[in-house]
Amino acid sequence: MDAAPPEFNRNDLASLVGRGSTLELGPFTNPTLRGPNVKYFDVMDKQGLIKRADAIGYAYSSPVDIHYVSSNGDLSIVGETFDFCLSSHCVEHQPDLIYHLNQVARILVPTGRYLLIIPDKRYCFDHFIPESSIADFINARGNRVHSAKSVIEHIALTTHNDAARHWIGDHGVPKFRHDLTTVSSAMSGYDNSGGAYIDVHAWQFTPQSFRTGIEALSNLGLIGLDVEQIYATPHNTFEFCAILKRRLV
Repeated sequence: MDAAPPEFNRNDLASLVGRGSTLELGPFTNPTLRGPNVKYFDVMDKQGLIKRADAIGYAYSSPVDIHYVSSNGDLSIVGETFDFCLSSHCVEHQPDLIYHLNQVARILVPTGRYLLIIPDKRYCFDHFIPESSIADFINARGNRVHSAKSVIEHIALTTHNDAARHWIGDHGVPKFRHDLTTVSSAMSGYDNSGGAYIDVHAWQFTPQSFRTGIEALSNLGLIGLDVEQIYATPHNTFEFCAILKRRLV
């Protein structure tokens, strides 16, 4: 592909799909894509997602039917292949990043692409949490739920989510600095979960760290995807776009 344009957002990324068959991962009640060539994968069916959205006060319009439902987000239930997979703020929630990426590679055609919209930790509530490394990715192999570390970070070490404030250097402070009980609350939630999935961020990325991590995993032969393009985070936003291509054996 051509060099990345200076401003490349989710709408630009979605436009790359065209008429190709596409599986959107985790659309919740507001999918990025719509159309006859799009199918959807999520952890609940349509009614379950609507109920969840209502419970948390999440605004939505025209939710879609979910073609593939896996309560633990396991793509192994998908039995067909696609020209594209697209996910928006989904990859950072994967307990085992390597497994997730390989499952995406499995359901892509040989010329397939994985299109991702990813939060940039510098400009979102993850600001004070360190960038994830190749060691973190490898250490998480086999995880089906998030670690205590990820749960504590997400609940106690996060800050505000106002991108414009982050861009001018106003990052606030981690929550636990105001209220130390956020740490004990996170610990209690994890200890009492009975091993159930708690939905938090497992990974923190910038465009450069995402490129570095994916290239390392690919060069080590741990994933079946290569970097095609990583785009810069547009000014005053907290997300960047990336394109991974299926590795040809």
